[in-house]
Amino acid sequence: MTTVRVATYNIHKGVQGVGPVRRLEIHNLGHAVEQLDADIVCLQEVRKLHRREAEHFAHWPEQAQADFLAPEGYTAVYRTNAHTKHGEHGNAMLTRWPVIGHQHEDMSDHRFEQRGLLHSEVLVHGRAVHVLVIHLGLIKGSRVRQLAQIQRFIEREIAPDAPLVVAGDFNDWGNTVQGALGDAGLVASVQARKATFPSRLPLVQLDHVYARGMTPLGLHVPHGRIWGRMSDHLPLIAEFDLPVNTN
Repeated sequence: MTTVRVATYNIHKGVQGVGPVRRLEIHNLGHAVEQLDADIVCLQEVRKLHRREAEHFAHWPEQAQADFLAPEGYTAVYRTNAHTKHGEHGNAMLTRWPVIGHQHEDMSDHRFEQRGLLHSEVLVHGRAVHVLVIHLGLIKGSRVRQLAQIQRFIEREIAPDAPLVVAGDFNDWGNTVQGALGDAGLVASVQARKATFPSRLPLVQLDHVYARGMTPLGLHVPHGRIWGRMSDHLPLIAEFDLPVNTN
């Protein structure tokens, strides 16, 4: 066995606040991601570029946010979900393991919300582990259809015996996610709820890490004033035991 540490974090595009009082948090988020010390980091609401914000903030990074946030030695994979007037944003996966493939599937359920699924394959001690980064819609009907789409994607693209992680912001306050992913053989790290939203006074768990082919070990949410400032979500960290071939 080897322990795999997975984190999921909605970074709110690296900016907090609204209007003229909004503040740039992407540099603090860079330190935060490094502190998570995760083998795999699943990120949502990641900017590739935003021309207006780049003009507004003097220290807006020249790199795309996924590359900027990747700690030294990590590989960043990013794919766009949404194109907007001033730029684009989507999901990202950062990992200290080699990446052997990745793809994207559009999950938009209606024209007001552009959503997507990022699928990456990483090599952990010689074993391929599939990672899906998810950001589901705000409307319950959309989430139900998107979860069904995830199930179809898994059946079509990932072998039944392959280790699989599905992580992200599911925007679900109930048990819809647990039921749908449970039907696909995925289990949460622990059954106890860990509130991740809103970050300043967390009341509900919108962020989840599910896995198949690995043994759940534990779940952790970092707390403290700085974590409540950087995004409207808190990060969620899960650990799993992965069987590997050591020959």
